Amino acid sequence: MKRGLFITFEGPDGSGKSTQIQKLNTFLQEQGHDTLLTREPGGTAISEKIRGLILDPAHKEMDPMAEALLYASSRAQLVSQVIKPALEAGKTVICDRYVDSSVAYQGYGRGLGESVEIINRYAVQGIMPDLTVLLLLDPASGRKRVQQAGEMDRLEQEALEFHQRVYDGYVRLAETYPERILSFSAKGEIEAIAEAIRSRTAEALEKL
Repeated sequence: MKRGLFITFEGPDGSGKSTQIQKLNTFLQEQGHDTLLTREPGGTAISEKIRGLILDPAHKEMDPMAEALLYASSRAQLVSQVIKPALEAGKTVICDRYVDSSVAYQGYGRGLGESVEIINRYAVQGIMPDLTVLLLLDPASGRKRVQQAGEMDRLEQEALEFHQRVYDGYVRLAETYPERILSFSAKGEIEAIAEAIRSRTAEALEKL
């Protein structure tokens, strides 16, 4: 059985990833594809517990490297238990955040640099996305959207300067990996973005 397609969605907080993920998943299922949706951090019982530790606003003293290692631990469990088996079974896997989030948030946002990529080489077992959809939204607009959605988690509560570094990190990633990362302004027309994502996904499926 041929390996399934691995798609990830990335972007700053409030960028509208969930909406586009659901639109793509519905499209793929209507086309007869067997899909699996998951998220980071989370996606397994162990990873969800780690998610709770990372995002709890009470843990303000968390060290940046401890944070990065926790994300990598959650990812390692998700890859081993969910993503790798699903891809080997020929399923199309759609994941809300993956390694690019760690590079943007911990590598750029926390200033940990290339150590984040080194850590995650072990966590992902060589499994990287075939396609990454990046929705870019400036930090001030993202903050407004998150505040309107309700209570903010520990990372969402960080200063705008932190989120600007994250945003800049995502822009740099898009410039570095243009063949993999399909980027959009999150302020664009929702259906136009969805159609572009569907088109690029169809192309990626044909190449498998």
